[in-house]
Amino acid sequence: MEPTSLDLVFEPRLHGETVQQWVFRRLRRSVMAGRFPPGQAVTIRGLAEALGVSAMPVREALRRLVAERALVLLDNRRVRVPEMTVRRFDELVAARTMLEVEAATRALPLVDAAFLRRLHALNRASDAAVETNDTEAMIETNLAFHAALYGRNADSVLLPLIESVWLQIGPFMRMALADLERYYPVDRHAEALKALEARDRTALRHAIEADIRDGIGHLLEKLA
Repeated sequence: MEPTSLDLVFEPRLHGETVQQWVFRRLRRSVMAGRFPPGQAVTIRGLAEALGVSAMPVREALRRLVAERALVLLDNRRVRVPEMTVRRFDELVAARTMLEVEAATRALPLVDAAFLRRLHALNRASDAAVETNDTEAMIETNLAFHAALYGRNADSVLLPLIESVWLQIGPFMRMALADLERYYPVDRHAEALKALEARDRTALRHAIEADIRDGIGHLLEKLA
């Protein structure tokens, strides 16, 4: 992959953040958001040039992403997304469902009016992305909606586990969005919001489970 073709998520460097921390955060977010196409090798040099940094922080960030099973090392200069099998994808979807349903349920007692307004705003942004067929924005707003809900509990131990699963599924999100109208006819985020407003634990669990099933579960057919 040539450096000019890299399409990394834009993440400004935070105050006090080291170059190494920023590079890792940006590359991690890019994998999660599907910016690393499955099967396409990426060079350390290409990533370093795209980020405007030396190879050292990129190499360290990639080492950590390989440890998280987000990428695999082909040699000392290239990485790519791991190959996906039906069995592995099925297990990732099952893990995502179990973790996210539980995280949403635990967030329910902590939801107040101000937080609901924030979630509604995120959902409107997601709807706008769908209307304009903006794939990058669809993925980003979807991640933001789920991360906000599951991260409502500042002490949550589930969100890091969920993000680990997102890292492994993220590269396949573009493939899932290609058939969005066919497989996602119901706005599951809207259902989740109604359940949150009604404090309906059962409806919330159903909405999150259905959101995952309709959003990515159908990819099992393509991988088979």
